[in-house]
Amino acid sequence: MKKNLLLIAVALFSLPGSLGAQEKNDTVKFTVVRENPITSIKDQNQSGTCWAYSSLGFLEAELLRMGKGEHDLCESFLVYKTYMDRADKAVRTHGDASFSQGGSFYDAIYCLKHYGIVPQDAMPAPGTLYGDSLFNFNQLDAVASAYVSAIAKGKLNKISLTWKKDLDGIYRNYFGELPTEVKVGKKTYTPQTYVTDYLGLNPDDYVSLTSYTHHPFYSKFILEIQDNWRWAESYNLPLNEFMEVMETAVKNGYTFAWGADVSETYFGRRNGKGYAYVPRDLKVKDLTGSDAARWSGTSDAGAPIESEDELTITQELRQIGYDNWETTDDHGMVIYGIAKDPKGHEYFMVKNSWGDYGKYHGMFYASKAYVAYKTMNILIHKSAIPAAIAKKLGIK
Repeated sequence: MKKNLLLIAVALFSLPGSLGAQEKNDTVKFTVVRENPITSIKDQNQSGTCWAYSSLGFLEAELLRMGKGEHDLCESFLVYKTYMDRADKAVRTHGDASFSQGGSFYDAIYCLKHYGIVPQDAMPAPGTLYGDSLFNFNQLDAVASAYVSAIAKGKLNKISLTWKKDLDGIYRNYFGELPTEVKVGKKTYTPQTYVTDYLGLNPDDYVSLTSYTHHPFYSKFILEIQDNWRWAESYNLPLNEFMEVMETAVKNGYTFAWGADVSETYFGRRNGKGYAYVPRDLKVKDLTGSDAARWSGTSDAGAPIESEDELTITQELRQIGYDNWETTDDHGMVIYGIAKDPKGHEYFMVKNSWGDYGKYHGMFYASKAYVAYKTMNILIHKSAIPAAIAKKLGIK
């Protein structure tokens, strides 16, 4: 997910009509249709690690679904391993593969499969090694990005064999030592056997799904986004079946990791409502450079439009949004339920990783139209996919 999402999120605190509007007593009362168990809402703070918080939050929910109890998996371990691998890819491609704070859901699956995972208390609490109480990557990103760029894009005749050790030292100072063992009661596990033997998670059980027309349906393709730097493949479904998977999964007790665009003015935090929807009229007036922009931002999406007036999302409209860069790879979250507004319209319930904020204390609601339009991809247990659709995809 894009690392600049953090800047967007921070900027929203000062947007007129955003958090101020959320303090009004106009909170929509949603009625739960189905709510599946999740772990507590975390705060990624000043870091571009939504992909880590959402993927591990999803896996924590999976452990609850599987009857394995409540677990707090360690984002620091995942981020440390992922950033080292991403730096290696950037150097091997002479900087053509991007290096940033962002990542994808597959980074968590890859980590579980190749490195394992550890519980949160196996490493220092986020931020504590550098005098903070949460992640703060402002200095870390500046230092690590400059170092990797100097190696990847520098005019060097030969790369020193110590470059990875030097980078590892930077991350060790921020995250702490990577544990080589995990003790649970009287038993000791490696990070890998902690995944397989103690948690009972099988990384091969999880698949990425998406829906775009520039590749054949019922096939796999590499989603063309910068943070998919491992070049992971996603299964491609027609939009109606993509939505069917998500709705059926939740109603059958499953959660899933949700990657989506949250930069739109009608996204829950930006519109001040606490829920995301798609206005029927998406014509946006560009106010860049105008006096009005000083007070109200650079775009005007018009007056709020109620859910019954939402735009009808088609496969073509979804594709256009992706092709013209309107739909972007912004943020990773967890969808864990379905609820209805007072007029009977259904929304997905979304767990976020921005701490306890807004009307719904760290979660929000996304209309089905918004999910259909702005979802980049999802990570889901393959058994949550309806049998007929799984068969078309060749998933067993």
